[in-house]
Amino acid sequence: MPAGVCGCCGPLRPRYKRLVDNIFPEDPKDGLSKSDMEKLTFYAVSAPEKLDRIGAYLADRLSRDVVRHRYGYVVIAMEALDQLLMACHSQSIKPFVESFLHMVAKLLESREPDLQVLGTNSFVKFANIEEDTPSYHRRYDFFVSQFSAMCHSTHEDPETRTRIRVAGIKGLQGVVRKTVNDELQAIIWEPQHMDKLIPSMLFNMQDADDLDRAHMWRRLGEFGRKVLDQSWRVARVRCTCAQHLPVFTHQHLRLEVGHPSTPSGTGQDGEENPAVLAENCFRELLGRAAYGNMKNAVRPVLVHLDHHHLWDPNEFAVSCFRIIMYSIQAQHSHHVIQQVLNHLDGHNKSTPRVRAGIVQVLLETVAIAAKGSVGPTVLEVFNTLLKHLRMSVDFELGESSRRNSSSSVSSVRGRESDERIVQNAIIQTIGFFGGNLPDYQRAEVMMFIMGKVPVYGTPCHTLDTVKIGHQGTKRIQTMLLSSLIMVTSGFKSKSMSAALPPPFLDPLFSISLMEDSELRQLVLEILHNIIDRHDNRAKLRGIRIIPNVAALKIKREKISKQDVAFMKKHGQQLYRHVYLGCKEEDNVHKNFELLFTTLAILTIELANEEVVIDLIRLSIALQEMTLNNEENMPMSIRCGIMALVAAYLNFLSQMIANPPFCQHVSKVVELRTLDAPYLLPEHIFRDKCPLPESLDKDDRQLYFQTADMAECLAGPGYNVERLSIPYIPQVTVLYTVGKIIHRCKQTSRDRLTRRKSFVDTISLQVDIMSSSLPDKQSELAEEITFETLKKAIDTTGVEEQEREKRRQVMEKFQKAPFEEIAAHCESKANMLHDRLAQIFELTIRPPPSPSGVVSISAGHTQHPSVPVYEMKFPDLCVY
Repeated sequence: MPAGVCGCCGPLRPRYKRLVDNIFPEDPKDGLSKSDMEKLTFYAVSAPEKLDRIGAYLADRLSRDVVRHRYGYVVIAMEALDQLLMACHSQSIKPFVESFLHMVAKLLESREPDLQVLGTNSFVKFANIEEDTPSYHRRYDFFVSQFSAMCHSTHEDPETRTRIRVAGIKGLQGVVRKTVNDELQAIIWEPQHMDKLIPSMLFNMQDADDLDRAHMWRRLGEFGRKVLDQSWRVARVRCTCAQHLPVFTHQHLRLEVGHPSTPSGTGQDGEENPAVLAENCFRELLGRAAYGNMKNAVRPVLVHLDHHHLWDPNEFAVSCFRIIMYSIQAQHSHHVIQQVLNHLDGHNKSTPRVRAGIVQVLLETVAIAAKGSVGPTVLEVFNTLLKHLRMSVDFELGESSRRNSSSSVSSVRGRESDERIVQNAIIQTIGFFGGNLPDYQRAEVMMFIMGKVPVYGTPCHTLDTVKIGHQGTKRIQTMLLSSLIMVTSGFKSKSMSAALPPPFLDPLFSISLMEDSELRQLVLEILHNIIDRHDNRAKLRGIRIIPNVAALKIKREKISKQDVAFMKKHGQQLYRHVYLGCKEEDNVHKNFELLFTTLAILTIELANEEVVIDLIRLSIALQEMTLNNEENMPMSIRCGIMALVAAYLNFLSQMIANPPFCQHVSKVVELRTLDAPYLLPEHIFRDKCPLPESLDKDDRQLYFQTADMAECLAGPGYNVERLSIPYIPQVTVLYTVGKIIHRCKQTSRDRLTRRKSFVDTISLQVDIMSSSLPDKQSELAEEITFETLKKAIDTTGVEEQEREKRRQVMEKFQKAPFEEIAAHCESKANMLHDRLAQIFELTIRPPPSPSGVVSISAGHTQHPSVPVYEMKFPDLCVY
């Protein structure tokens, strides 16, 4: 009985309970008693072993008050807990923290928004405290789940909903600051937690209130965004403590931009904006991510964008990955790129707009990380993009093939246009990424892309041109060459041998032989980007007779020994493809402009005395080809070639600063201006320019004469004797066969029916060789004229031509691709096989018939054969 009386007496209760009870006033509106709180704090600091009991008793009182809805006392209890937590930093605080977190959890489980906000604020204060010793058993799984749920609040009242969401974001930020720097709390980076943290932040970043922020981004512009993101990165690097991380948000910049909805006060309103606060937390989380945690941090972003269909439109996706790339450490950028590439592979069957949105996000990503990307990631980016480019072309061709059978033609065309968006996005990504790489990596990328271009005659290529057909092959060629133009833009190489190695040059020149003017234009532009190392191309734009080349202020340097060796080895290839490219019948004005620029850049960058002579020989050969017109070219093409020769020789004469040469060229140009303006570029490339019926070869004054130019160049430095040797292009076997087939097609069909591609003619070369070549030889044998006999008797220059022919044959077998040599030998072998078959068919008779009956075969009577029983066999055959 006395013991029970003593237990009920207040003065006999433990001191810590009496001190805790004294801080609660009779009326909760009076608030926390400061004097009693100071006594409790002094007692807790003096006797830290009592902290766990104080915390447990406060937790019990708070639980009772929450159940009884006495929220005034709940606020007082949390305020007391906060003060005790901030005042005590001893080893005994660990048990007190457990009681504190238990009380915070009680408040978060409540359905009252005020209590949830109160518990969140107390947790944020606790998160900013640096503990001296790590905690081995504490977990924050409940708080991650609860704060994430608060971030997705759907309360009916908008203000209350905003308060809850802001509290949830602040709570997540507190969890991040409390755990990411603690090695014992690495569990926070596991997928089950990241799948709650990241979507909660993104959900608030994409809220309707974020429209103002998107408007700010548009007004800010690209430069301002980069400055803002770089400022965040610099500030993040300079700060070392979690609680000192910068609260540098886009709200600060809205005042400078002049957003109409920006309040005149300080950034307090921005702190209560869930979108801005979520972005700050998102940046902080990514800034603390290590290399091993990047996958778990980026994957939820991609999944969230998928679930909410944010790839089309993709403005929010682009802004998210821009934040990611500027927030993470620079050495981790390639990991993000790899994640996006893998995600693109997973969406290979999605709609075109979704794939285009992912590719555009990849473009923004690689644009930031291009300068720091090294290693296999670079080629992996291009390999994946080229694979999706091929898939997009397949989808587009499949839709176009079903267009005829489809009832909704407009929907099919819409899907095709969507595929074009995907393809353009891929090309922009390839070009932008390659254009921002260092030169040594850019050369590797150029080789890699060229290896993907479908070209007949190359050892291998990854694209199956049989399945995609001619149209798909052309589309892929066009797009890959367009990306090569972007990659080679601004490319500077000290040596042409390094910039144009044979594995790159040979397939590029093979494409230039195709009968497609657009492909030839792309090839010439690629050559311009590589050869023009002094940016003179803009000064040479437009084919014209330049009156004063010195006024252009062309930059040039003395040709190096490496470039001299390059021209000796590959110069004939360059001349040949210029020569063959000029006489294509589908050439337009732009083709002639690019050909003129090509010749001019070769003169500026790679021309010495020997190259100058070769270029003059090439010009004379073009002129003679036009006058002879053995190819039956249209008059517009013939006049265009004449104009090209005039424009180039005018440029060359002024570049080598030879007054007699300049005078001769000027004289021819003046005569053409008076008598034949259609032979000048200023007239022939105009619309509706009158064309002559034929070109008079006898009017020698209108054409450039070899003897006159040789006389002008006579002197030291130039070997004018080589001018008398006519230029003969080293035409490959494949090109010759293609042209023969093209002629045969023209004779049997309408002249407007042209072969679509050089590749289409190769499959017919075996059938044509046995039929067309002998007829061609018989026609040549019958056309014996006086000129033919005169040329046969005249032996001047025959030895030189024979030596030139032997040199060409040797050079062809040394430099030509193996496929060309094999095709040449195979054609000869097929011809020999056919001839032998004919001979055997005439000479060899079938074996004698055992029946002895007279037979008639192919109109010829066969004599009766000897019966088997009367045949005499050798002794060795009888046993």
